[in-house]
Amino acid sequence: MDLIVPDWPDAPANIGALTTMRRGGISCGPYDDGRGGGGLNLGDHVGDRAEDVAQNRLLLHALLPAQPAWLTQVHGNRVLDAGMVVAAPQADASIATQPGIVCAILTADCLPVLLCDVAGRVVGAAHAGWRGLARGVLENTVARMQDAGARELLAWLGPAIGPAEFEVGPDVRDAFVGPDADARSAFMAIPGKPGKYLADIYQLAHKILFKAGVRTVYGGKFCTVSDTQRFYSYRRDGVTGRMASLIWIKS
Repeated sequence: MDLIVPDWPDAPANIGALTTMRRGGISCGPYDDGRGGGGLNLGDHVGDRAEDVAQNRLLLHALLPAQPAWLTQVHGNRVLDAGMVVAAPQADASIATQPGIVCAILTADCLPVLLCDVAGRVVGAAHAGWRGLARGVLENTVARMQDAGARELLAWLGPAIGPAEFEVGPDVRDAFVGPDADARSAFMAIPGKPGKYLADIYQLAHKILFKAGVRTVYGGKFCTVSDTQRFYSYRRDGVTGRMASLIWIKS
């Protein structure tokens, strides 16, 4: 199984975190690993065989202290306590304060954001596509973590669509620039394509996290669209699998 372990040296030793990639499961067809082998698709809503997804999740569960608190993601800003999650409720972020509870986010171009406090007492995971970012999912996640006792927070930005691939229209730009003119720097007009821009979702997340009080942010160097062998990408392939980004407090 191919995995990314966040490189965030300031994170306390009692924090566990990882992001899955395409390789290491049993899914076939458009959900495979991009190299002719089985894919580790973890999304149960994308058309893959239910029994294959279930087996892939079992493979992942073997690496974790407990089953992840799976969510039904809707590109919103609702944040839940992962310890209270049952039956995949609609939400786009979760936090945890107890050891062994696993926050989980599924993505295939949207930005997964993992957070922890420097004391190792609170963790969180947010599904931050452009709609969720514009609707405040990161601000809400930070606020919920602070309400739970977090003080200084760290963030890690996982695999998402890169700034050279994320072509958007004026509606996306306006959703950020309207409330905050400083967001203009995250959009670059595309020559020869009036009204089209390349958006930097990593830069947008950095700006939002900074304004929410998160000063230390790692990651943000990936591109799910261009890296065909490592990552699933909805924008690239349409029908495709989902990767998971997970975080927990170790016992």
